[in-house]
Amino acid sequence: MNELNPSGWRPSTGEIGTVDVPPTFTGNRALQLEEPLIFEIGSVDQCGVDLPDADDEVLPGLPLRAAPVDLPGLSEPEAVRHYTRLSRQNYAIDLGLFPLGSCTMKHNPRLNEKVARLPGFADVHPLQPQQTVQGALKAMNELAHWLITLTGMHGVAMTPKAGAHGELCGLLCIRAALEARGDLREVILVPESAHGTNPATAAFAGFRVENIPATAEGRVDLAALTARLGPDVAGVMITNPNTCGLFECDMKAISDAVHVAGGYVYCDGANFNAIVGRVRPGDLGVDAMHINLHKTFSTPHGGGGPGSGPVVLSEALAPFGPLPFSARQADGSVRLVEEENAAEEGHSQAFGRMCAFHGQMGMYTRALAYILSHGADGLRQVSGDAVLNANYVLRSLDDVLDAPFGAAGPCMHEALFSDDGFAEGFSTLDLAKGLIDEGFHPMTVYFPLVVHGAMLVEPTETESKAALDQFIGAMRSLAQRAKAGDPALKSAPHMAPRRRLDETLAARKPKLVWREA
Repeated sequence: MNELNPSGWRPSTGEIGTVDVPPTFTGNRALQLEEPLIFEIGSVDQCGVDLPDADDEVLPGLPLRAAPVDLPGLSEPEAVRHYTRLSRQNYAIDLGLFPLGSCTMKHNPRLNEKVARLPGFADVHPLQPQQTVQGALKAMNELAHWLITLTGMHGVAMTPKAGAHGELCGLLCIRAALEARGDLREVILVPESAHGTNPATAAFAGFRVENIPATAEGRVDLAALTARLGPDVAGVMITNPNTCGLFECDMKAISDAVHVAGGYVYCDGANFNAIVGRVRPGDLGVDAMHINLHKTFSTPHGGGGPGSGPVVLSEALAPFGPLPFSARQADGSVRLVEEENAAEEGHSQAFGRMCAFHGQMGMYTRALAYILSHGADGLRQVSGDAVLNANYVLRSLDDVLDAPFGAAGPCMHEALFSDDGFAEGFSTLDLAKGLIDEGFHPMTVYFPLVVHGAMLVEPTETESKAALDQFIGAMRSLAQRAKAGDPALKSAPHMAPRRRLDETLAARKPKLVWREA
């Protein structure tokens, strides 16, 4: 045991970082396998399956391809090996702690996956007659009930596909409510400590965005917000807990002031993981809040694919929520309320639809399985453990890393650091790249924007103390190297499949098409 290694775990004693390692003939480094592009492996004149030559009679009347399809031909073993080798170059929650936590990669219990694959969930079709999918509709309705109960709200729109989609849904509800009373307000106030998508969503919804400053403690400046309220303010978009990792202690006062001024309160629920089972946003005066099922309730992140961001609504906004939604009938059945029956269900003021059908069934079943397997007491423990782990990281590192809001009290489920105190020329980027050599994916960097050189660490509730200690040890070592100006850190990573890349150039000018040299 030592200062960098309080738990006594034993780091590797290999000398790859201290001696020159000769290159290998294959380009491989033991089990770290070099893998070319699939176009460089296969050949366009080969095929992994033996097929008879086609003649003109196979597809009578249809045009035949005049040139090769230019897709590589691989055998089955070659194809399997290619994608398996690529997968080994990805970091995963099944490999170790992920410092971005629920924001990007939270543990997904296998029970959830098993439930989502059950017949009747996995193969349900959105155009089936409702009487043939009563089990799926009841599962949707049960999840909706839990979300309303956990948040203390009045209704929920289940169809939004992701967090930003949910933000748009909430703002469209606010716009519809304002239009219904003939009040054409056009300003949305967004605090500096809110999530970055909030102002973009407000602008997309047609509002004009104005910023509200944060205090030196990283929370919303209540005086500045109340001073700006007026007849042109439609509402405020506030993230609570906020992006600085802190709970907004003045949340109820903010809501009361906005309501008195005639506006509505939208809460970004991306950080609900820190307070689920302990705080009900409805009790704080929130009118609309999206819930990232992939964060708080452990469904997989879509990566552009299946996501889910249900929006819970207050009594004032629920009548304007989008269609469709599920409604339980007197006989115990569940039906979808859509355009043709919205009026009879008292929902004639719905602003429209957020998507073609009813949402993402796989996300619903995973989230419901997570909720039911934990129960109310288990969900309360989830938030408690997430906050405990983040505070353990914060207090284990605040003597070697600057914690800009460390004096503001305990953090929530995210610990925030900066690169203040690093040697001249060293930055957050250098520490993040060094973390790759230590076997970890870097944390969120340079966000929130209110902190220069920000490093936002979110360990989540499923990490053990031993796992946290290993990560803390790596961070302490890298922080000391950055402060000492270790030149090797400037060129990290040294042991990854690729060295330091220009991510900005890659994002601005990606090479999406392969051409043979």
